Amino acid sequence: MTIDHGEGAEPTSRTTANGFGQLTALPSDFEALFDAVEDEWQDRALCSQTDPEAFFPEKGGSTREAKRICSGCEVKADCLEYALHNDERFGIWGGMSERERRRLKRGII
Repeated sequence: MTIDHGEGAEPTSRTTANGFGQLTALPSDFEALFDAVEDEWQDRALCSQTDPEAFFPEKGGSTREAKRICSGCEVKADCLEYALHNDERFGIWGGMSERERRRLKRGII
């Protein structure tokens, strides 16, 4: 019997939690597809409809306006998760500054 894994799919081997191997087939563009779906939240973000300058203030500049916008955003949690996962170093993401995100990562907040 032949299994058709679809165009561009390559069989891969994975080990499951119980230690047994599992053969799966992932399309070669799986990561790109996953990233596109994962980043869909950005289309709904309020910041995408406002001036990006507010979210990247000069050093010592106010973050108040960006945080105000973030407070009413439906994808605030997704945005913060993205910033933490991708180690975003600049700007306001998910209503938090870079310093606040560093503290959050260290468990201070």
